Formats: sequence, structure tokens, C-alpha cells
Amino acid sequence: MSDVTYVRLLDLACGAFLLAAVLVLWRRDLAAIVRLFAIQGAALAALVAVLGVHEGLDGHGAELLALGAGLAVLRAVVLPRLLRRAIVGGDVRETEPLVNVAASLVVAAGLALLSYAVTRPVVALEPSPAVRAVPVALTVVLIGFFVLVTRRRALSQVVGFLLVDNGITAVAFLTTSGVPLIVELGVSLDVLLAVLVLQVLTARMRAAFGGTDLDDLRELRD
Repeated sequence: MSDVTYVRLLDLACGAFLLAAVLVLWRRDLAAIVRLFAIQGAALAALVAVLGVHEGLDGHGAELLALGAGLAVLRAVVLPRLLRRAIVGGDVRETEPLVNVAASLVVAAGLALLSYAVTRPVVALEPSPAVRAVPVALTVVLIGFFVLVTRRRALSQVVGFLLVDNGITAVAFLTTSGVPLIVELGVSLDVLLAVLVLQVLTARMRAAFGGTDLDDLRELRD
């Protein structure tokens, strides 16, 4: 792969990765939010695959390609399917978030500027194409935290948690050209377990209280 092609493919994967996170702030339909998370998972897998092809298939690159395939299965297929199974009944749309859509998009732009400012010293140390994309990954981490604190539905907050995890994973791959396979497998299994537990809790909340709007649940009294 030529350097020009590598940079273009890396930019394309990073752009899709960031755009999916921003669109999560725009959409209120939970099914659409889950689809965007699946697209982001595919973009993360593509990012890792591009790094693997650039490294070469004779060693470390093959391991990166294997990790990319695993990420595609877990984060673009398995986790979105589990999240879709949790969307039943009246919990199909996000209730009015604490911050409206227009303000959320402005905040996302501010978080992107903050990420570029914070990571400037890191990029200056090694201005390679991968390291220059670190601000994109950090922006996704911050957007994930923003979703966690501004959304009311439990499922939306789960997606926010997964956005944070995707962003952290992207930072690890961009700064180190990959993490050991056993480490990534351990982290992915932890994330899968957390989502399974959250799915069970969400189902029980819906069965007991009729919904998963956390503001409504705070108003419950004995």
C-alpha cells in the first residue's frame, strides 16, 4: 500500500468513526442510534485493518488484521444485535435530552477543538498519519461521556458507554499501532459482559416500572 493510499484510507475510516458519534447526538430514535453504533464499530474495524495492511502481512500486520476482524464481529454485529433486542415496547425514542440537538452539535464542535488542543503535544512528538488522527479518537471519547450525562434513556447511556470504549480503543491503536491480542480480547469480553448485564437490568427495569426513562425512575417513591 502506498503512503498516499494509506493516508486517504485512514482519513476515511477516522471520518466515518467520528461522524457516527456526532450523528448519535442528532438522532433520537433508539434503533437509529444502535445502527450508528454498528457503523462506528465497522469504521473502527476498518481503521485497524488499514493499520494492519500498512504494517505488512508478514508479522504485526497479520495480528492487526485478525484484531480488525474480531472487532468487526463484536462491535458491528454482536453488540448492536444485543442492543436492538433491548428496544421493545414504548422505549423506541429518546425522551427530551438534557441538552437539545442544536446545542449538542455545538458542544461536539467544542469538544473536537478541545481534543485537538489537548493532543497537540502528543502529535508534535511523532507527527505520523496515525498519531495525527488521535484527536478524532479523543473527540469520540468526550462525545461518549457527553451522551452519558445528557441522555435520559438507559439504552442511550449504554451506547454512550460503548462510544467511550470505542474511542479509547482507537486511541490505543493509533498511538501504539496496536495492542497485544490477549489484551484486546480481554477488554472486548469485559465490554460484552457489561452490555449483557446492562441488557438484563434494562429488561427488569422495564418489567417493573414500565419504562427506562431515568428521570421518571428518580421520581418513584416507596
